[in-house]
Amino acid sequence: MTSQPLSGRRKQAARNDELILEAARAVFTADPGAPIAAVAERAGVGISALYRRYSSKEELLRKLCYDGLQLYIKSAHDGLAIDDPWDGFAEFLRGVVVYDTNALTIALAGTFQPTEELYHASVLANELTIQLFDRAQQAGAIRPDIVVDDLAALFEQLSSIKFGDDERSAHLRLRYLALALDSLKAPGTIPLPGPPPSREEIEQRWVYKG
Repeated sequence: MTSQPLSGRRKQAARNDELILEAARAVFTADPGAPIAAVAERAGVGISALYRRYSSKEELLRKLCYDGLQLYIKSAHDGLAIDDPWDGFAEFLRGVVVYDTNALTIALAGTFQPTEELYHASVLANELTIQLFDRAQQAGAIRPDIVVDDLAALFEQLSSIKFGDDERSAHLRLRYLALALDSLKAPGTIPLPGPPPSREEIEQRWVYKG
């Protein structure tokens, strides 16, 4: 069964939604505190058109975060589909960095009230991360003094790399991911100082501060 083609009005609405989300990603990943009017201006749509699709800035932020979690989950499933534990783990990390899911999740955390849908997506993302990490570490591929919660800080560091345009930044993030992957491999040569971030510290960042 083939889907019916969109009418002219519905096609324009779909196009506006695409423009709005693209603009919102650019605006809010650069500055989560930016006004929603900046999104409409960048998207080239009227503010009324934006509010017809998203009733508030919070709703738009939740949509961006949910989309980011879905990309993260996709990256995890892609990694689990690879039989070799280390290769699967590395593929997962590459996916997260390429999609820059951190800019759509942790970078926006605390700027909106999470929903049950976001909570369940976050739980699944965490469960898949643990599965990938444990599989690789139990295979002896990841150094034993690394814990799964170290990955959150690693993703944040890689996402913060911004030089030139988006393409240049993406290339550099992959460059430094390659260095990070090398340092994650067992057995590791230099002891890591201090304790890793705790689950409580990570989850605290999701608390709504509005």
